[in-house]
Parts: sequence; structure tokens; C-alpha cells
Amino acid sequence: MNSPKVAKPDIHSEDFLRLLMRRQLRLSIVCAATFLIALLGLPLLNYFFPEWMATRVFGFTLTWFLLGVLFFPLVWLISWFFIRRSIALEEAEVAEVESAKGEENDD
Repeated sequence: MNSPKVAKPDIHSEDFLRLLMRRQLRLSIVCAATFLIALLGLPLLNYFFPEWMATRVFGFTLTWFLLGVLFFPLVWLISWFFIRRSIALEEAEVAEVESAKGEENDD
């Protein structure tokens, strides 16, 4: 008896794209949450810890040091992480489909 044929995986199928989009959405939410915590955290730190945020670091108050010096590298780091992880997700999905195709051809 012949076993039933398994549907051929396709990187252009709805299921593949839906799964990839769901994983990228999860990644986007994590990166956006990190950005919002940094963005909203500075005013909250200024409000709740004004004396601490007024301390001097390298000639700046801690508030200005965080906002003027460290904020932009943090945004670049979040962007770099998002792009690298997004590409890795796409490559992993394609590799999974390719390996499924290879297994199907072996049968």
C-alpha cells in the first residue's frame, strides 16, 4: 500500500508566511517594548529620583548623559538586533522548508 503524499512545503504558501509573520510580530513587540521602556523610563527616573538623576557623569547630569549620549546607541542596538534576528528567522524558515523538500525527494 502507498502512504498518503504529504503536501509539498512552499515558501510562498499562506501557512509559511503566516508563521513567519507571527514570529516577526513577536520580535517587533519585544523590540518596541524595549524602546518604550527606555523612552518612558527616563522621565519616570527624573520624576521619582531627581537627586540621583542630577548627579554628574563625565561633565553631564545623568539625565543628559542618558538622553544625549546613551539613548542613540541604544536605539541603534535595538535596530541592529531586530534586523539580524528578522533575517535569521527568515533563513531558518527557508532552511526548514528546504530540508522538508529534501526529505520528500528522498522518499
